[in-house]
Amino acid sequence: MTELPPDPNLSAPLRHLQGEPPPAPSWFRDAVAAAPEIGRIAVKGARLETFAWGERGRPGLMLLHGNGAHAGWWRFIAPYLAADYRVAALSWSGMGGSDWREAYDLDTFADEIGAVAGEAGLFEAGAPVMVGHSFGCFPMLTEAGRESGRWRGAVIVDPPIFSPERRTGRRREDGRVAPHRVYPTLEEALARFRFAPMQPCDTLYIADLIARESLREVEGGWSWRFDPSLWARLALPDRAAMVRGARCPLALVTGARSDLMRPADAAYVQSLLPPGSPRIDLPEAYHHVMVDQPLAFVAALRALLAVWPH
Repeated sequence: MTELPPDPNLSAPLRHLQGEPPPAPSWFRDAVAAAPEIGRIAVKGARLETFAWGERGRPGLMLLHGNGAHAGWWRFIAPYLAADYRVAALSWSGMGGSDWREAYDLDTFADEIGAVAGEAGLFEAGAPVMVGHSFGCFPMLTEAGRESGRWRGAVIVDPPIFSPERRTGRRREDGRVAPHRVYPTLEEALARFRFAPMQPCDTLYIADLIARESLREVEGGWSWRFDPSLWARLALPDRAAMVRGARCPLALVTGARSDLMRPADAAYVQSLLPPGSPRIDLPEAYHHVMVDQPLAFVAALRALLAVWPH
């Protein structure tokens, strides 16, 4: 059988742009123009990149990105929440503009949440809410399991938590780590950007923004900013136990077309949540819900936070 060539919309969504930014709608341009307060804070020897929006003294909202991503994934979401909340985001150590570590663990990532939330003033109006996407759910759940009353709630967004049936069929990684490739030009680096897991992207203006902020200039060209060895040096505890151990209310948001969080996985995660926990399934969203349906995601968060937690 002849193997079909990879779909460039999946494997290289920005390649055809040849390094040029695509046109973007006015809502996106306005959001990105609302520049965050950018800071740096040291946590256990690593300096973290932090963003914040909105006035201090408003209810706190902490936004936590996924694996290999960075705080800039929230730059077009946070301004639409900042009218009602003091919003903060960080780049995890080993990702974005934050320092890399010799070793990584969920307790340290959870410490990063608390330190950044405190520095940004999220606790000034009482207990804040966390929103964690994908990998960001794991440090969030670790932090949520520490102290009752510290957090008002935690929103789990398309988490990589799989049903028992699906877990038995997943391959384990072999632990090998390949260093990042150096691309001679920014155009060539952008052409290699893709989502993980791969998915279609109709919002190329968002993909272009986050791809540019995922790169750094190095000797010989451009390379990715995240630490490629992070997962080889990070162990995760039982994921179901992390959900059950949370000491604040939980809500679940999923992408209806997600290939990571499939319907059986979403049903399994929902079964782990306390009875009555909210569940929102975003139509036409894949795993990266803030990229696929950004305004629907904003609307869902606004509606959820207006009535929950009680």
